[in-house]
Amino acid sequence: MASMVSTDGRETARNWTFLTNHAHVLLAIARNPTARLRDVATEVGVTERAAQAIVADLEAGGYLRRTRVGRRNEYTLNPAGRFRHPAEADRQVGDLLALFTEVEMTGTADR
Repeated sequence: MASMVSTDGRETARNWTFLTNHAHVLLAIARNPTARLRDVATEVGVTERAAQAIVADLEAGGYLRRTRVGRRNEYTLNPAGRFRHPAEADRQVGDLLALFTEVEMTGTADR
């Protein structure tokens, strides 16, 4: 576990992030819709099996669609999908994607 520096300058062994692995996978795919899951897993820091499970969750939730193109998958994101937590349920995931990617997201107008 990597150490982090706390606000008072002390190192702490606690390691956490604001975004979940689901958000990291969605962002990695937004940046590269034809990425191999092996590469997504490496970028996010999870196993390939975990990345596959997360993509399956995101697909089942309607946040992305997987299309087979030759021997590869191509992913299409649904930026109009709503956040799942009640505190953010009034927001669309396209807002997050726009914040962390250079990709132009469509479908975020109907809030």
